[in-house]
Amino acid sequence: MAVNSALYVGSVAHRRLRPKAHRLRYRVFALLLDLDELPALDKQLRLFSLARFNLFGFRAQDHLFARAGDLRSEVESILRDAGLEARGGAIRLLTMPRILGFAFNPLSIFFCYRVDGAIQAILYEVNNTFGQRHAYLFPVNADRKELRHDCSKQFYVSPFVAMDMAYSFRIKPPGDAYTISISVADDAGDLLIATQRLARQTLDDHALLRVFLSHPLLTLKVIAGIHYEALLIWLKGVGLHVRPPPPDRAVTVVIKQNSEKESLSCQI
Repeated sequence: MAVNSALYVGSVAHRRLRPKAHRLRYRVFALLLDLDELPALDKQLRLFSLARFNLFGFRAQDHLFARAGDLRSEVESILRDAGLEARGGAIRLLTMPRILGFAFNPLSIFFCYRVDGAIQAILYEVNNTFGQRHAYLFPVNADRKELRHDCSKQFYVSPFVAMDMAYSFRIKPPGDAYTISISVADDAGDLLIATQRLARQTLDDHALLRVFLSHPLLTLKVIAGIHYEALLIWLKGVGLHVRPPPPDRAVTVVIKQNSEKESLSCQI
């Protein structure tokens, strides 16, 4: 029986500080999927299917670069290339599922654990609306309730945010609750702060039906909401930034040296 996978329900909010203030807040939900439990979930749940059409679905090909559909092997390959342990520890993905066959996830997060149960890395998968994808891998050196890490921006996401920016992540890995705060800043200070707060619920058919009725067609609304909010920001007079080519490598590995200076190395 699947015991680590769960449903998380809550909200996401963005606050833009300059050059024009802008706020948004939406109700959202996500699934925490233990990759080893996917076959069991496919059997246990009537409303969730693995690689088949259903009210809710999951396809490995929607994430990272797993053309063969073996998502665990791809994550483990990324860990090995970064010099981290990849010997069968749990890998849990927080993401929105396909809903009636459609999915778009601006951000999905892989929580990678060692065999002793301690978290060893977080892999952020970022998708933009131009069909491009990039991932940031942060090794974790301490098992704290809140994890903090920073890096320079490597991947174009929004036409209203320049590339010469830095990210600061503050994340509490999924337990009874899950929270993340991401600030986007330049030399002048914070430009944008995004937060997500979710509460854990049991993943079963009743819960899935409940969130489908309370958050109908969520993944379609996400892509519609992105374009709607972009229109509002543009009407406020915020200028556009030209989209550069994507990074040469698909994964950026971010490692802190003893001097606390950031070291970026693209491994994949």
